Amino acid sequence: MKNLVILGGGYGGMRVLSRLLPNELPEDVSITLVDRTPYHCLKTEYYALAAGTISDQHVRVPFPEHPRLTIQYGEVTEINIKEKKIVLKDTDSITYDDLIIGLGCEDKYHNVPGAKEHTYSIQSIEKSRKTYQALNNLPPESVVSIVGAGLSGVELASELNESRPDLKIKLFDRGNYILSAFPVRLSTYVENWFDNHNVEIINNSNITRVEENTLYNHNESIYSDIIVWTAGIQPIEVVRNMDVEKDKQDRIVLTLHHNIPGDEHVYVVGDCASLPHAPSAQLAEGQAEQIVDILLKRWKNEELPESLPTIKLKGILGSLGKKHGFGLVAERPITGRVARLLKSGILWMYKYHNG
Repeated sequence: MKNLVILGGGYGGMRVLSRLLPNELPEDVSITLVDRTPYHCLKTEYYALAAGTISDQHVRVPFPEHPRLTIQYGEVTEINIKEKKIVLKDTDSITYDDLIIGLGCEDKYHNVPGAKEHTYSIQSIEKSRKTYQALNNLPPESVVSIVGAGLSGVELASELNESRPDLKIKLFDRGNYILSAFPVRLSTYVENWFDNHNVEIINNSNITRVEENTLYNHNESIYSDIIVWTAGIQPIEVVRNMDVEKDKQDRIVLTLHHNIPGDEHVYVVGDCASLPHAPSAQLAEGQAEQIVDILLKRWKNEELPESLPTIKLKGILGSLGKKHGFGLVAERPITGRVARLLKSGILWMYKYHNG
């Protein structure tokens, strides 16, 4: 019996499971899923969990059940591809025949002194819970500084404004305007929304260090009751420690079949993979689909395709509270209630099909 080990029950891991189970998994293959939590977490909704507008239960989706699926709870401390072994904290190691690494990412602090020690995060469900407790225990008129005005920072700032309009929210961004990866029209729309809701945007910021209750922008001290870091991500540490080829962002370089060069039994999906697009749930799911196709062919000893189709991304959507949103759909900018309804509908469909 071959053992397929999947590290991480994120969007990529879940798509692999949904493709193989219940009917596509060959009779001579079993699956071991390794994750720190006993359920799949909707990471795209952590901002709302931290802001206090949804419950913890809202971001959970149960893992599937199958006679040849084993779920191993634990934290991966080492990936030994030479010995085909996964080392887990406080429990026995696991061996594999084929491996899919989908362990996700963590905050990148860009070597800013004190940032890791004195800021809160929304990169895991555990950290999002702690951020929720800290934010929602604040007294009125407290100052919340959010470092990073990409999609995560913008959604957290808007959701927190809706949850706690009594707080003073500051949003720090390195660029001339927020959401610089989006068309100017969308950035302008979001900035106007923040202006109308009294969220302060600090453009052209440069956070040089962080201390308890204080961050330094261009070395100017700014008091903050809570500081939340949303200024970049990197692959999780155990992946960064692997002795394999990586790109400048420490993501693992892959062949066109999504496996590590020289090892057709190790695949990487999602935030840890070096891909031409920015990491996203949608990208991880598209990549997972192709990995399953490759695995099924290899298990059947069939010839692999010389090329794979380009993963098509349908767009990206962001929320501004529960009533407004923004995004790109088929490369067309959309704003307002339609964007928010689309995002809510996609989330509902995902939970319906996976829950």
